[in-house]
Amino acid sequence: MDKKHKFRTIIFYKNYFDEFFIKQRDKVKAKIIWTFDLIEELQRVPETYLKHLENTDGLFEIRVQQGSDIFRIFCFFDQGQLVVLANGFQKKTKKTPKKEIEKALKIKEEYENEEK
Repeated sequence: MDKKHKFRTIIFYKNYFDEFFIKQRDKVKAKIIWTFDLIEELQRVPETYLKHLENTDGLFEIRVQQGSDIFRIFCFFDQGQLVVLANGFQKKTKKTPKKEIEKALKIKEEYENEEK
């Protein structure tokens, strides 16, 4: 089997993402994994799947849609090619809840402080 070239690698930081992932239905899990593969393998990832959050210091959201359900997984980059997953949630309103963004920024800060 031909091993696909990866432009970036997704890593899980602690169990923040796992807590969200294990609660999802199988179809949602499959779509999340499919989206992760896309992010790792495409040189230029469309904003449909990965978008920088405005007014944040390097916070991105991975966008997953399964049927009418919309999910967001926050992440950030480390050394350019490493995508570190923070928290995920189901999006039920047009605007991303501030508390979810704040949680993601806290996780990012924790990661960066630990890194040094």
